[in-house]
Amino acid sequence: MLDPRCFEYCPEFLPAPQADRWLEQLRRELNWGQQEIRLFGRWVMQPRLTAWYGDPGAVYAYSGLTLDPLPWHPVLRELKRRLEDLTGRRFNSVLANAYRDGADSMGWHSDDEEELGPAPLIASVSLGAARRFLLRPRVRPAGVSGGSSGITLEHGSLLLMKGDSQRRFQHALPRTRKPTGLRINLTYRLVSAQPTG
Repeated sequence: MLDPRCFEYCPEFLPAPQADRWLEQLRRELNWGQQEIRLFGRWVMQPRLTAWYGDPGAVYAYSGLTLDPLPWHPVLRELKRRLEDLTGRRFNSVLANAYRDGADSMGWHSDDEEELGPAPLIASVSLGAARRFLLRPRVRPAGVSGGSSGITLEHGSLLLMKGDSQRRFQHALPRTRKPTGLRINLTYRLVSAQPTG
């Protein structure tokens, strides 16, 4: 079960016909690419496609990558407006991930980069194939073992990660051997401007 202080799941955030249309439109129209990242001291290709969109100056850095935003795509801008209306919070950027099949994945991590602030609100919209989203505590008490818990993120759903979610938990989207189609995940954030040296 998700900790309600850190996570809020809305399974039917988007009506299915609209989610279907936007999945296909974003698949065709976003500027997808496969990036090389630094992982455990070595450079590897990300096991998914990504694209970064946002306001000018919403630069985001993680795992040795520095992403300069592309101008807002109309669908991404409309979703931004809806999320801001729902949450009462501002977003200035979105990381789009395309998982082409069950072999594409996201490893364990927290979205705790300095430019996101100490308690970011991250709004995660899922389109396409349902995939299992896993969570585990970043720190376990001594002598306590335990695995991960998770939730299946459905087509058209919204997961809000809020409060201490990034300080307390790591999350992942593991590979699956089950036959599965395309999934596009859109994670909206507020990135603060970083000082330049």
